[in-house]
Amino acid sequence: MEAPALQAGPFDIDVERFHGPLDLLLHLIRNQDIDIFDIPISKITQQFLEAIRSLQRLELERAGEFLEMAATLVRIKAQMLFPRRGDDDEAADPRADLVRRLLEYEHFREAARLLERAERERSRIYARGFVEARPAPRLADLPLETTWDEVQVAMGALVERLNAPETIHHVRGREIKMDDKIHEILQALQLARRVEFAQIVAPWGTRLHAVATLLASLELAKRSMVRVRQASPFASLWIYRAKQEREAA
Repeated sequence: MEAPALQAGPFDIDVERFHGPLDLLLHLIRNQDIDIFDIPISKITQQFLEAIRSLQRLELERAGEFLEMAATLVRIKAQMLFPRRGDDDEAADPRADLVRRLLEYEHFREAARLLERAERERSRIYARGFVEARPAPRLADLPLETTWDEVQVAMGALVERLNAPETIHHVRGREIKMDDKIHEILQALQLARRVEFAQIVAPWGTRLHAVATLLASLELAKRSMVRVRQASPFASLWIYRAKQEREAA
């Protein structure tokens, strides 16, 4: 059975201020404290038709939306007049789909209002385009860990960059002694507490000298005479005097 009809009363509704037919229909229901699950479809249809009499002022596309809803209400009103079986009253209620659409619309409308309110609150505190500054990380606070595998990979990349250009004549160079390279590294560390690996290799500029210098550095590190350090993969490789390594850190 349809709920008792509401008392008709004069009201003036400006259709243009509503976002669509569902917005208008929901306004009619909530403004009169109607149970949305038991809509008096006859009265609501009459009120909806009265409210859209000003459709001639709306553009064609919006007018079509309101007319479509009016046709839906008239169809539901006609279906309510047909007799229904007692067991199937709830399942066959022609208002069920309309109620579902109204509840979904109300849910999303309230969500949009909450987002709009949050945006207004934020705009009072932060200007448009505000981006909160992030503190830059302090390198001194970051742990520096380097494995020998990373050192070898970095040295391989360095060797590739130090490749000598191709020449027509290949001349066999003189033999490079490991002791000479060790002496060269220690002599450089007497002038400074640390020396860059590339600086030692630069005067020679050949792959053979780069490999020999790397092996000499690793040998000195094995003897605990120097420390070999690298800030990150493929970064510059530095050689420190063993007793100065703590100061460099």
